[in-house]
Amino acid sequence: MGITERKARQKENVRAQILEMAWQIVKEEGWQALSIRKIADGIEYSVPVIYDHFANKEAILYELSLHGFDLLKQDLDKNRKNAENPEALLRAHVDSYWNFAFRNKEYYQLMYGLGMPCCGAGKMNSQVNIFRDYVLEVIEEIMRQRGSDTSQLCFKSYALWSIIHGLISIMQMRVSDIDDTLNKQVLTESLEAYIKNL
Repeated sequence: MGITERKARQKENVRAQILEMAWQIVKEEGWQALSIRKIADGIEYSVPVIYDHFANKEAILYELSLHGFDLLKQDLDKNRKNAENPEALLRAHVDSYWNFAFRNKEYYQLMYGLGMPCCGAGKMNSQVNIFRDYVLEVIEEIMRQRGSDTSQLCFKSYALWSIIHGLISIMQMRVSDIDDTLNKQVLTESLEAYIKNL
């Protein structure tokens, strides 16, 4: 292995260590505790080394959010193999999204800006539309099969996401003692009414 390859590999290793340490801090202390100084201390490098790899904390958050969207996409991809019909696929996508949000709470909060500033000032992840794109395709198929007016497709997909994201946000950001099963029941009943009216 040449010097150039060794340096490139070392740089990639340090970058991976930075991201791993950032994630460890978040899991242990929450998003608000994350700082460049803590990351540097955690991997036993100086602060300038962090800045050699990432422009700022927001760039680290952006990179972590991309990983979150990749994980969500993997969950959604699995649904396509097992669904018997478009309605079942839509239910599976909604269920996957719901489960992802609670299984990966820290990622979900970062990906959708819950209780924290959006990552990467001025930067919008194209991946933010992954869920919308997956359900849009299925909603369109259901509407076509039923002979419904597909000119309302964007509105329909936005309405569905609003219901799901709203219920997840209530549960993740709430301070009251709402029964965990209540929002899931609201989601299930809302989804069935939604599918019926497509």
